[in-house]
Amino acid sequence: MFKSIGTTLITGFFTLLPVVLTIYLLYWMAVTSEQIMGDALRYLLPRVAYFPGMGTIAGLVIVFFVGLLMKAVLVRQLFALGENLLYHLPIIKTVYRAIRDLFDFFSPKKESFGRVVIVKIANLEIIGFVTQEDPQRLPEAFRDRDCVLVYLPMSYMIGGYTLLVPSSDIRPCKMSMDEAMRFALTAGITGKDTDSAKPSVENA
Repeated sequence: MFKSIGTTLITGFFTLLPVVLTIYLLYWMAVTSEQIMGDALRYLLPRVAYFPGMGTIAGLVIVFFVGLLMKAVLVRQLFALGENLLYHLPIIKTVYRAIRDLFDFFSPKKESFGRVVIVKIANLEIIGFVTQEDPQRLPEAFRDRDCVLVYLPMSYMIGGYTLLVPSSDIRPCKMSMDEAMRFALTAGITGKDTDSAKPSVENA
């Protein structure tokens, strides 16, 4: 009986936890935006003109406006120049580059990472993500080989490995990046909802 109750509680906990964390993250972003932008707006606008939530709305407008600006070549060049300065500052360059690489990793414009592959290691096959295929961006010692960089995530988001894999040892996997990442990080527990969504492979 107690075992059944404990199992039910654990099931409920893991069911609610993703929902609660997602809601909390959205709440934290909204509250933070309201605090920062709200203080600025209250300073610039008359008290009667401000209403609760205006800071959050202003934050969304600024984010959208920045996204529009980044479509301009000149703005992207200026932004790249600013980033280049950060890359030359001690400590800051390490932290910023790590954060930038992480966000680039999941960026919808990062087409190379969108390629999900199956890596063959000995008699094992592992789901991985191609992160670099351009030989000129690989370490000099690896440029004369027909290899690509593949990221192999570990289950439950505890890390992963980046391996230089021969092109002959990988093959495409018909899964989207989101599906493959969720499948890998949960050790396959999530499974697939429908037969049409099951991961399948095809020979390269």
